[in-house]
Amino acid sequence: MTLDERIHQPTRLRIMAALAALAPETEVEFTTLRDLLGLTDGNLSTHLLRLEEAGYIRVRKAFVARKPRTFLALTPYGRAAFERYRAQLVALLSGQFPLPADSPPGDQDGSDERGGPP
Repeated sequence: MTLDERIHQPTRLRIMAALAALAPETEVEFTTLRDLLGLTDGNLSTHLLRLEEAGYIRVRKAFVARKPRTFLALTPYGRAAFERYRAQLVALLSGQFPLPADSPPGDQDGSDERGGPP
């Protein structure tokens, strides 16, 4: 199992989670998302570009009261990708996926080689 690296990066995961919490087709303004996540304009823009290139988000620019505004939403493809990612992560955390053969040795009870918890 491989987690989607485009989503797995911590900031992009937070962006995707915030957008996935909205109803489908619902948009959020760039500044609202920036403030919610505590990011700078540049940092948020960089991560949004990666998600847009992957087809996970839609970016819409418009003028509101003669001021430029940017609106963001998950695409149906992005929502499905996030749901797949979430399901894989839940499965991984619940032990439904075996460890790879090259993983560090541990006791059968899940403790590590020093006898402590994993």
